[in-house]
Amino acid sequence: MAGREKMADAVEMPEREELRFEEEDVQHEEEILRNPFSVRCWLRYAQARQKGPRHRLNLLFERALRELPGSYKLWYQYLRQRRQQVKGRCPTDPAYEEANGCHERALVFMHKMPRIWLDYCQFLVDQGRITRTRRTFDRALRALPITQHHRIWPLYLQFVRRYPLPETAVRVYRRYLKLSPESAEEYVEYLRSVGRLDEAAVRLARLVNDERFVSKEGKSNYQLWQELCELLSQHPERVRSLDAGAIIRGGLTRFTDQLGRLWGALADCYIRSGHFEKARDVYEEAVQTVMTVRDFTQVFDSYAQFEESVIAAKMETVAELGKEEDEEVELELRLARFEQLMARRPLLLNSVLLRQNPHNVHEWHKRVQLYQGRPEQIINTYTEAVRTVDPFKATGRPHGLWVAFARFYEDNGQLDDARTILTKATRVRFRQVEDLAAVWCEFGEMELRHENYDEALRILRKATALPAKRAEYFDSTEPVQNRLYKSLKVWSMLADLEESLGTFQVGDAPHPVPPLAPPNPLWGPSLHPAALGALLCTPMSSPGFCGCPLALPTLPTTAGCPPTILCLFAPTPSCYGWQHSPHPTGCT
Repeated sequence: MAGREKMADAVEMPEREELRFEEEDVQHEEEILRNPFSVRCWLRYAQARQKGPRHRLNLLFERALRELPGSYKLWYQYLRQRRQQVKGRCPTDPAYEEANGCHERALVFMHKMPRIWLDYCQFLVDQGRITRTRRTFDRALRALPITQHHRIWPLYLQFVRRYPLPETAVRVYRRYLKLSPESAEEYVEYLRSVGRLDEAAVRLARLVNDERFVSKEGKSNYQLWQELCELLSQHPERVRSLDAGAIIRGGLTRFTDQLGRLWGALADCYIRSGHFEKARDVYEEAVQTVMTVRDFTQVFDSYAQFEESVIAAKMETVAELGKEEDEEVELELRLARFEQLMARRPLLLNSVLLRQNPHNVHEWHKRVQLYQGRPEQIINTYTEAVRTVDPFKATGRPHGLWVAFARFYEDNGQLDDARTILTKATRVRFRQVEDLAAVWCEFGEMELRHENYDEALRILRKATALPAKRAEYFDSTEPVQNRLYKSLKVWSMLADLEESLGTFQVGDAPHPVPPLAPPNPLWGPSLHPAALGALLCTPMSSPGFCGCPLALPTLPTTAGCPPTILCLFAPTPSCYGWQHSPHPTGCT
């Protein structure tokens, strides 16, 4: 006990010596005696002692705080001095504990001051006292009002991320998100960094499904969804709380402009899980459902890369374990599958373009060419094409599909089937008369190619026959079948055929009469010259028509003949001359 008393006396001796003042301190001491509760006086006195011994400065602050324990300025300056005094020392130095004690005493009076808490917590963080620092942060959050918590949390989160203590950090983050749910992205990023991918995926899924969530980093809902799909596809074995397949397929219906990337993510998920056959099924489904060339390219390239990697892995296995019959057969099978995939690429790409626009006639023709040498597939393609293409929406000439379909049967010697196809084509409601006329002309030309001249004449005469309901050539409200009788293309072919076969006859034999062509300033309301060869120059005289024996029966009149009558002189069946008659009773 005596030794301890001597040590205490030795410690107290320097403090008694410090009670002696220097000459420059007299003025400040007198000022403090006159006004001991003036913060300004104490601060001026402390400023004057900055260059003196540290223990004298600390004693001065202790005297000031004894008089003014509630002064924030004195406590702030004092604590800053104590932290500076221990800066650079070993964390185990007793001076650190003395400084910590000063901070604790300050918080008795300054527990509502966030700056004091922040400085103290930062001071503890620098000392590396993890448990004490965490508890101090928790005390700060309990002591300060909630409106001041936003000043504490950034330093607290920085502290928990500093050390490899994921469980502590996760618990702290969960508390933080109750105050600031918009910071969930930061939490997800931390979870990914520490390998807690399952909880990260769950949090991301909540953000994607929350329509009110606004990203602090400016990310769209699709970008968050993309991060979730990437997480699910790259780490399927570590994400157990979510169904990766269902989530990615949900994105396929939600983000239709990014189908290629989402299909690739779904297949990658199965690949990393070791389900290669499921991945192959996903790729097959993708290449048969995507709607754009960009998506198809992404999926197909990924599909080909997958097959190449499987083949490469199998080849390495065969090289290491030696050649066995089963291994070689499997390798050959995989090589054949890869070659078939590459051979199917043009056809798959054509399917994508047809899904984009099923009324694209050119792509249907191209698809038939891709099936060259496969008659059954060609027939199925033509059948699907003529059923699918709407003539009013078609890109290209829709009649070309019918004609090509019939030509295919004709080239294979099935003439009856070709006639059936063309017969059905004549009943299709095309958008333009030229399309229907082309079908009839092709019908006639097919019969001519097989020397069925009478059948060709019959077909063309049937095409030019007057319909039950007549219509103008450009009247789009009427079907093209009612306007075909005015097609110059059909009439020209009929005229050429009649002339070539020598079937012109002069007599009373009935014969279809071509309609009036569109008005021409040179001819007036006359026939087109190409159609004149089809006329029979036969005498006509019937009620309702003019009395001219050679006048065309296409100028009806009820009040006598018109002033000008188109008459056709017919000295021979091949006569093409015509003349206007000024007299209403005959030709001149």
